[in-house]
Amino acid sequence: MSHGRGASRGLGLLALLLVFVLSVPSSSSAELVVMTDGQVLKVESFERRDGRILLRLRNGGLLTLSIERVARILEDEIVDQPPGAEHYPLGDLGLSFEESDVVPETPFGELIYETSRRYQVNPGLVAAMVRVESAFDPQAVSPKGAMGLLQLMPATAKRFGLSGSQAFEPVSNLDAGVRYVKWLGERFTGDLVLVLAGYNAGEAMVERHGGVPPFRETHVYIRRVLEFAGVAAEGR
Repeated sequence: MSHGRGASRGLGLLALLLVFVLSVPSSSSAELVVMTDGQVLKVESFERRDGRILLRLRNGGLLTLSIERVARILEDEIVDQPPGAEHYPLGDLGLSFEESDVVPETPFGELIYETSRRYQVNPGLVAAMVRVESAFDPQAVSPKGAMGLLQLMPATAKRFGLSGSQAFEPVSNLDAGVRYVKWLGERFTGDLVLVLAGYNAGEAMVERHGGVPPFRETHVYIRRVLEFAGVAAEGR
C-alpha cells in the first residue's frame, strides 16, 4: 500500500510539473522585430505574455509592449548575395484570379477558391501559401504569435478587422489574409514575388530594401510557396 501511495505521489508531482511547464510563457530566439510604424528593433529574444511581448534588447535592456504593435518578427540571417525577383521564374503562375482556375485539391479547397474569387486572387497561390503557413491547421499558432490558416500576426488581424478568436475561424482568417494579399498586389503593382516577400517580411521591409529583403527566411518562404504552387526556383 505504501508503494502505491508513493507511486500516486510521484504521478501527482509529475502532473504538477507538466502543468508548470505548459504554463511557462512562450519564448523564442529572434533578432529583428519590425514594428507597425516601420521601426526595426534588434533583440536577443522575446516572450509573448497575454497579449503583450517582452523584448530582450541586445544592449541588455528590456522592453514590454502590446503584441499588436509588432508587424513581424524575423530571423536576422542575411543572404550574402541575395537573389532578386528575377531569380524566381513564375512560368504561368499569376497573382490574379482567372476564370479557368479550379478548386484546389486541398483541405478547405472550396473556401479558398470562393474567397480567392471574391478578391480576384489566384486560388492555387493562396492554397500554396496556406500549406506553407499552417499546413492547413486553422488552430496553428507560431512561436511569434501568428495565427490560423494564413498565420496572421495580431497586428495584421486587427488591421483587417478581426478580433479575439476570429483569427482562428477559417472563413474570417482566409478573408483577412486574402484581402491582405490583394492589398499587397496593388501596392506592388502585381509583382507576385514582391507580394510574397511582403507577406513574409512586411511591405515596409520590401520598400526599405527596394525589393525582396535579403533575409534567408524570406527567400526560403518565397521558394517554398512557389514550389507548392508548381513553380521551381532556379539555383537551388
